[in-house]
Amino acid sequence: MPAPSTSPLRIVAIGLVHGHVEGLLDSARRRDDLELVGIWEPDAALFARLASKYDLDQGLHATDLESMLARSRPEAASIMTSVHDHLYTIRACARHGVHALVEKPLAFTTADAHGMSDLAQQHNIMVLTNYETSWYASLREAKRVLESGRIGALRRMIFRHGHRGPREVGCYREFLDWLTHPEGNGAGALVDFGCYGAAISTWLMGGQQPTDIVASSTTTKPDLYPDVDDDATIILTYPGATATIQASWAWTHDNKEMDIHAESGSLHAGKWDRLTTRKPDQSQRSRRPRPMEPHLADEWTYLRHVVRGECDVDQLSSLELNITVATILDTARRLAST
Repeated sequence: MPAPSTSPLRIVAIGLVHGHVEGLLDSARRRDDLELVGIWEPDAALFARLASKYDLDQGLHATDLESMLARSRPEAASIMTSVHDHLYTIRACARHGVHALVEKPLAFTTADAHGMSDLAQQHNIMVLTNYETSWYASLREAKRVLESGRIGALRRMIFRHGHRGPREVGCYREFLDWLTHPEGNGAGALVDFGCYGAAISTWLMGGQQPTDIVASSTTTKPDLYPDVDDDATIILTYPGATATIQASWAWTHDNKEMDIHAESGSLHAGKWDRLTTRKPDQSQRSRRPRPMEPHLADEWTYLRHVVRGECDVDQLSSLELNITVATILDTARRLAST
C-alpha cells in the first residue's frame, strides 16, 4: 500500500434529501481531511436551509449534476438521494470517473444493483455502501471471536435494527417524502433497517447467499405510514445456520444490536463498542473490543483511504456483498407483499 497522503479528500454531496447528509456537512466544516467542492440539489429551498445551518458557500450549489461533476473534479461523491435515485446518480459519477459512497442500502432491486455494478466495471470506479454498523468495534470483535473457532460453528443470528419511526424521531420533510414512499424507498422499515441484518449476516457467512428467504411485514401505525410497512421480519436460511432480521419503525428506542449463537457460546453486540459474551448456562460477561483500525474510524476516513489506494475495499461496503443484500431485500419485499 502507498504511504497515506495528507491532502484533504475532494468530495461532492449528490442530493440533500437524505438526513444523513448533515453528518457530511458537519464533518466537512470541522475536519481538515475533507474538502467539500460541490453540492447537487435541485431543491433550492432545501439547499438554502442547510446552507444557513452549516455556513455553506453559495458557490457550491448546482442544479445540473453533469456540470457540477465536470466543474468540481471531485475524487469521490457522497450519494444522499433516495434509494431509487442511486442508479441515476451512479451513472453520472461513472461518466466522470468519480468514486461513490451511497447511504445504505445500495438498492432495493436486484436489477438496479447489477446496473450499478456494470457501470463500476465499465468505468473503473468504486461504488461503496455505508452502514453505521460498519464502524462498530463490537461488530468486528464478534466476527474475530467467531473466526477464532473458540465458540464453535455459527448456528443462529438475530438482528434488531430500527427506532421509533422516522416521523417520531424528527426526520425533515424532504427526507420523509421518499423514505415513506414505495417508489423512493421500495418499502418502509423492511428496506430501511432490514438491510443491516442482510448485510451483516452475508458478511458473517463469508459472502454466501441464503438458500431460503421468508418475510412478512405490517403497518402498525397506518395513520403515520399509510403507504409502507413500519415493522418487518425476514428469516434467512443458510447451510447449518439461520438469521432472523427484525426491522422496525416501532421500537421504543434507537436499536442497532445483534445476538450471535454458536455451538458453545454466544455474543451480544450492541452499538459502537458494547459487547458481551456468554458461555453455556453462564452469565453474560463484558468484553472490550479491540480498537478499530485507523482507516476504519468512520466512513469519511475510510473513503479517503480507499479511493487513494491506501487500504483495501472493506467487505461490508463492497459491491459484491451489497448486490446480495439487494437480492435479499428484493425477494423479501415480494414475499411480504403476498
